[in-house]
Amino acid sequence: MKQPIMVLAVVLVSVLITSCSHPKEVLPADGLVERIAPQFSGNIIFEQIGSPSGQDIFELESVSGGKIRIGGNTPVAMAVDFNYYLRYYCKTSVSWFVGQPVQLPEVMPRVPEKVRKEARVDRRFFLNYCTYGYTMPWWQWRDWERLIDWMALNGINMPLATTGQEAVWYKVWRDFGMSDQEICSYFTGPAHLPWHRMSNIDRLGGPLPRSYMDHQVELQNQILSREREMGMTPVLPAFNGHVPEQLGEIFPEASISRLGGGLENPYSCYILDPMDSLFFPIQKAFLEEQTRLFGTDHLYGVDPLNEVEPPSWDSSYLANLSGTIYKSMARVDPGAAWVQMGWMFYFSRDHWTNRRVEAMLKAVPQDKMILLDYFCDHTEVWKITEKFFGQPYIWCYLGNFGGNTVLAGNMKEAGQRLENAMQEGGENLRGIGSTPEGLDVNPMVYEYIFERVWETGRGELDRWFEQWADRRCGYKDENVREAWQILLDIVYDTVPTLAQVPTTNLRPVLHGNGSYWVGWQQWTYDNSDLFHAWELMLKARDSGRDAFQYDVVNTGRQVLANYFHKLEEQFTDAYHRKDLDVLKATGEQMMELLADLDSLLGTRHSFLLGAWIKDARSFGVDEQESAFYEKNARMIITSVAGIYHPLNDYASRNWSGLTAGYYARRWEIFIDEVVQSVEEDRAFDEQGYLDREISFEREWESGREKYSALPVGSSLQIATGLMEKYRDQIASQW
Repeated sequence: MKQPIMVLAVVLVSVLITSCSHPKEVLPADGLVERIAPQFSGNIIFEQIGSPSGQDIFELESVSGGKIRIGGNTPVAMAVDFNYYLRYYCKTSVSWFVGQPVQLPEVMPRVPEKVRKEARVDRRFFLNYCTYGYTMPWWQWRDWERLIDWMALNGINMPLATTGQEAVWYKVWRDFGMSDQEICSYFTGPAHLPWHRMSNIDRLGGPLPRSYMDHQVELQNQILSREREMGMTPVLPAFNGHVPEQLGEIFPEASISRLGGGLENPYSCYILDPMDSLFFPIQKAFLEEQTRLFGTDHLYGVDPLNEVEPPSWDSSYLANLSGTIYKSMARVDPGAAWVQMGWMFYFSRDHWTNRRVEAMLKAVPQDKMILLDYFCDHTEVWKITEKFFGQPYIWCYLGNFGGNTVLAGNMKEAGQRLENAMQEGGENLRGIGSTPEGLDVNPMVYEYIFERVWETGRGELDRWFEQWADRRCGYKDENVREAWQILLDIVYDTVPTLAQVPTTNLRPVLHGNGSYWVGWQQWTYDNSDLFHAWELMLKARDSGRDAFQYDVVNTGRQVLANYFHKLEEQFTDAYHRKDLDVLKATGEQMMELLADLDSLLGTRHSFLLGAWIKDARSFGVDEQESAFYEKNARMIITSVAGIYHPLNDYASRNWSGLTAGYYARRWEIFIDEVVQSVEEDRAFDEQGYLDREISFEREWESGREKYSALPVGSSLQIATGLMEKYRDQIASQW
């Protein structure tokens, strides 16, 4: 009997040695689970599977031992699979912000039947150049790590990746003879870098500290490493012709022109003619240095004429421009593909005739340019340019301008448009994307758009919203479902427009629009209906879900902002009637509502000005730099440009601290001066008031007053109290 026992022992030892020598392969999705749902990590089994069609594919099922098997052909497909499980079995949401926790059931739910889904398009693009200014200038790795996880969970495999390029340019411009001071002064402040990168502005909010550039290099390497680990192909920048003005002094023979459009002097940009002999050496220097620092995935974002006028509108010039730019990239990287925003073809449609568009696009070899149809929720450029004349393109939903916090989105129409593009958009439709200018606004719209990549059915939006409602509170609640149905029917049925701004955030005036270029938020629904949705949410049992509390505050915020518009109309009417009693009473109501709004917003980290400023100041190596970053952070969300300009209030936010410390102060100045004019029986001095208003705005941008960076109070308690307080004024019909 000893010999068989010895043989068995040898076999067991051999198995153990083999197991230790060949441990289970750790896939990128394993790390995702550790970050998002560590309590599930031991019970999720990832498996690499093949895809007969070549498209991303995933499988989901329960297996023995209470475990969940997730199969996918790519890391992103596995991530989407995992997110499908979280959404439809765990009833939970994963936010794109690290401050919003992922809350899960104690026991992992089973999957009754095997699920198998396939992607309908190859590429899923995400981000907007502007997002880097309106949301992400102060982000650290922890913030980016969560966003990359969110992108993977939502199937995104083609993210825009522009972080850190100023360090590359610094090296290039030094090599071309510019001084440290000249280069740093050429760059803008951090929050304005997107528009510098798009050739819209120079110098505004600068000079850019070297410490910021160095930090961004390290951050970009972390970003790209994780995105590539997840199987994504990031879009890095290339040279588009934008050069410092001083380069013309070093190379006086170079063909350098000042661009029209954008902000005028002293912030105007200069462009080097791509046909100039200096263009290729700069392109080569930039791409080689960028590749040395960050590697390459051969996708390059190049936007030479975004919201600016070229030196010539001649079609042959435009063709030479684009053809030369592409050739300059291909000479350095033969695998280069140009990723171009289609925004300019919408924004400047009067100039961009089809003849000019065709000339520019066809000058680049077929399949070597990818167009981003940037604003398909409003205008589908593919429909008016003969499907971009055969070049590959990606259908994109924008949905937000400036990060402004208005509830808006045309979900039904967007879904129909996307479906139509899938059927009629041609073989050169290569992907679906989203290009929001700011994050943490209307998150369900973006999740819905990306989920449609994996869905083939139609007419399912009502059901999708029911499931969204369930996972926001963690269980099925008919009140919450009805609330979200109201939101879908009355709020999320309108195209978001440029700079929708609630009246609370507009510069006060008696006539017209104090913020000039932007318009106050136009809503087509009855505010009492939105109040009813808010009331229904607050009838639900509190499950402790952070996402539900966010929704309660976000909905209540819009209700109060809408009501403020009615009070403002009453105030203006009282002025014209010279009814001093009503004028004073309404002015007091307006100020009280702004205080209440600030209190409600203060219960959520997402709506804190103090957190925004704290994050900005954290970049400073000393107090002087911290103060510089704080001013830049204040400017981008108020005046935007720090000057008297039509973009004033473009990036308005209903945020705690910003409401009480900035918007309410503007209204207080206005209300006091209007009341005083009636008391003294004289016409309101609008110009004198406006001068004082602008003086306050500039002082605030340079201010150092403190705002809380931590939430204060209970979201549900404060929301319930305000709902009861304003019920009679807003929702008498209920």
